[in-house]
Amino acid sequence: MTTAIQLTPQDTIERGLALAAAEGADGCVVIVAETSSANLRWANNTLTTNGAMRGTSVTVIATVGAGEGTAAGVVGRSSVTEASLREVVSAAVATARASSPAEDARPLVDGTADADWDAEAEETSVNVYSKFAPALGETLQRATKEGRWLYGFADHEVVTLYVGSSAGLRLRQALPRGHVTATGKSGDLSQSAWVGAATRDFADIDALALDAELTRRLGWATRTVSVEPGRHATVLPPAAVADLMTYLYWQLDGREAVEGRTVFSKPAGGTRLGDTLSSQPVNLVSDPQLPGLETFPFAVARSSGGSSSVFDNGLTLTATDWIRDGKLEHLMTSRHTAALIEAPAATPAIDNYVLSVDGASGSTDDLVAGLEHGLLLTCLWYIRMVDPQTSLLTGLTRDGVYLVENGEVTGAVNNFRFNESPVDLLARFTTAGATVPSFSREWGDYFSRTATPPLLVPDFNMSSVSQAS
Repeated sequence: MTTAIQLTPQDTIERGLALAAAEGADGCVVIVAETSSANLRWANNTLTTNGAMRGTSVTVIATVGAGEGTAAGVVGRSSVTEASLREVVSAAVATARASSPAEDARPLVDGTADADWDAEAEETSVNVYSKFAPALGETLQRATKEGRWLYGFADHEVVTLYVGSSAGLRLRQALPRGHVTATGKSGDLSQSAWVGAATRDFADIDALALDAELTRRLGWATRTVSVEPGRHATVLPPAAVADLMTYLYWQLDGREAVEGRTVFSKPAGGTRLGDTLSSQPVNLVSDPQLPGLETFPFAVARSSGGSSSVFDNGLTLTATDWIRDGKLEHLMTSRHTAALIEAPAATPAIDNYVLSVDGASGSTDDLVAGLEHGLLLTCLWYIRMVDPQTSLLTGLTRDGVYLVENGEVTGAVNNFRFNESPVDLLARFTTAGATVPSFSREWGDYFSRTATPPLLVPDFNMSSVSQAS
């Protein structure tokens, strides 16, 4: 019986590149992702599961041909061994040979080896919860005594990414990410509330504070009020703003814009680069070095599409102003897409963003205190695109819509279906608070590096009543 030999990430890359060259590939990129994760789950005031996992994925991108005639083949697989690596590489080269020339073909990004290229993959474990878990246990005991029910999930992972290419690129980056999401329910299960938070290491997550906020929101719900659909003055906390603005961020695709398919397309052709989206001093920026929101500082593309390109793997990412002072400054582009929209340089997607309004200050509570009559909308879910050309979204409210009267929350109201465009919201909001780290209920599981302000929208469109709970 032959034992499968598990390769190190570095060996996988070096052998993969050598095999691709032996197969006749003209270029090759190998991406290895080592993922270590640990999680906790609780329900009915009891910790139900916990565990740690590890996983490996390998992606081989082989290119054949030169210049505009270059074709690419991409094959990915998990848990690749020395024996199976040859199959993966052969499949990638065969796919490239069978493919038409790639329109986004560019010379592979060159470079040298990172100083820590030879380092092992980093790991996490349940020890990351050494501070969080005891406080969580206290909240579970407290909820039992107070006749409430708590449910939730905490997850932490470290992804160590290795990227190597036949052009000399050798990149290594370890990146931690975590989040917690918790739901509280009244003893009779008739009312519920939700909170969530993102983190790098759980050292900054205060389980007692999260539970206190759940308790406060359930307290608001001891009075329930029926509210008709329509346009309502609405305070959106940072989490709800992230629910909506993440969709705006994803629509900043230069290829789709130049093809006339998004809200950032001009009706007569071309893109809306340079157009004013808001009269307010709104800024939307991404930067791989943002403190607390750090992400990979180089482009990683396991497939080409829209404004991403497998030929751009390893391209250095820098701070990018997508919107500055309310004006659309950049769209997401690969090197190929940048040429299509006549942009001076490629601006690939970055796995974070910060939305801010110059001069804004104060918290969600401050915005509520300044509202005479309206709603506090804490989170959204099941968000879907209705019309990409206006960025019109629809979705449902869940786990906490509250009535605000004379600057105070006075009760919980029924859920709604909403219809709104995040681009329109940037043009219509009247007040913003300070930008803080935020966690989207809808998207935070896989896009959690966001910071947003609370916003007051004078006419948020609650289109109909929903029975969601």
